[in-house]
Amino acid sequence: MPHAEIVRQLVAELERVGIDPDHMVAGLTTRAEEALRALKTLPDGAGPAAFLAEFRNQSTPVGSGGTAALDPHRNGDNTRHA
Repeated sequence: MPHAEIVRQLVAELERVGIDPDHMVAGLTTRAEEALRALKTLPDGAGPAAFLAEFRNQSTPVGSGGTAALDPHRNGDNTRHA
């Protein structure tokens, strides 16, 4: 699927579950297929917390960082900041 179509679907799904895509898309485009898979399992209006929880549950870790890019409380080795 072309990248532009993936981003369009990602934006539509974020809006459907009640998430402002202007704040989420940039951090998700490298793993858009996983984000779309998580979003499609959620009901309308589920919100950002439900999405992030489902995304983490379904995501495959990338390198040692896993989903650290989406979690400001984690660093690259997935340990909590002090």
